[in-house]
Amino acid sequence: MRLSPTLIGLRTYPFVRLTEARRRLEAEAIDVIDFGVGEPREETPPFIRAALAEALTPLSSYPLAEGLAELREAIAGWTRRRFGVALDPETEVVPTLGSKEAVFHLAQVLGGEVVVVPQPAYPVYERGAVFAGKEVVELPLRADAGFLPDLDAVSADIWRRTAILWLNYPNNPTAATAPLGLYERAAALAREHDFVVASDEAYSELYFGPEPPASALQVADRTNVAVFNTLSKRSSMPGYRSGFVAGDAELVAALKRYRPNVGVAPQDFVQRAAAAAWGDEAHVDGVRDLYRAKREVLLPALEARGLRHAGGDATFFLWLEAPPGEHERLLEHGLVLAPGEFFGPAGDGYLRLALVPPLAACERAAGLLVGV
Repeated sequence: MRLSPTLIGLRTYPFVRLTEARRRLEAEAIDVIDFGVGEPREETPPFIRAALAEALTPLSSYPLAEGLAELREAIAGWTRRRFGVALDPETEVVPTLGSKEAVFHLAQVLGGEVVVVPQPAYPVYERGAVFAGKEVVELPLRADAGFLPDLDAVSADIWRRTAILWLNYPNNPTAATAPLGLYERAAALAREHDFVVASDEAYSELYFGPEPPASALQVADRTNVAVFNTLSKRSSMPGYRSGFVAGDAELVAALKRYRPNVGVAPQDFVQRAAAAAWGDEAHVDGVRDLYRAKREVLLPALEARGLRHAGGDATFFLWLEAPPGEHERLLEHGLVLAPGEFFGPAGDGYLRLALVPPLAACERAAGLLVGV
């Protein structure tokens, strides 16, 4: 059969390759501790599971693309408490099936020829652009500047042709955070050249510094600004697939027009569980404390091995400077990390460690690291 040339031309999704590596190790009876894929493995809090169960009804209808009013209101309430931002839940919020599908589809909604993607970066920004037939322009994240981009290094000609500028802070893979000033500068460029600043903030609630990270929602003028967030990390709900896009009302209206065509509205019972999750902060404090404990267990062992964390103090990732061959050496002993090149050429020389195994497994890995 004839397949899409775009699909044929893509390399296998990086984390599929990592899963294949893990299976090879398991086939050789090697005890595996998987720090590769950034999938939370903690239990979803009981009150969220109870809300899901209570929302199940004998009649199951198709969900609407605009989402349930109670979820949109819960999201708007959370952004008000967390960022001091007043969103209109009717016009400035749309629930999504997690954030990955919304990230992938955005380039299909917008005009313009170019998608500007940070480097290194989560692979879906680029892949969504390619499937939408847009040109990808890479924007380096400068290690000497806290893994922030230099927006003024992009020419006015590129900005005029741009559909989307992707930003991602707290950052995957580097764990860096961004100041509000970066978002203000990006928003000003977006208004000047009529592109969308798309801010992926999936890790906004996982931070270990003294101040919580800023959001692009906090800019003075949200015209042409969209923020993506999810419950997968904040509330240990990856399998629920529940997130949102919020920001510019014109863009949210376009998403509401587009999304019925692709059938990605979250199920109503998931939306009701999500509303409960956005309304509670106590469980998020517990999630953050658990990742902090894992971080504190592993960082000294990694440093002792010569694997320096070169990134920031947020997310559940460690961005490690690594000598050639280190990934393979660790694999031999069942320690699975993601090679930095999974996130683009700028990741060469790094490994990304996701703090997702249970705390006891992290303690065991710390002992292995010293002896491997």
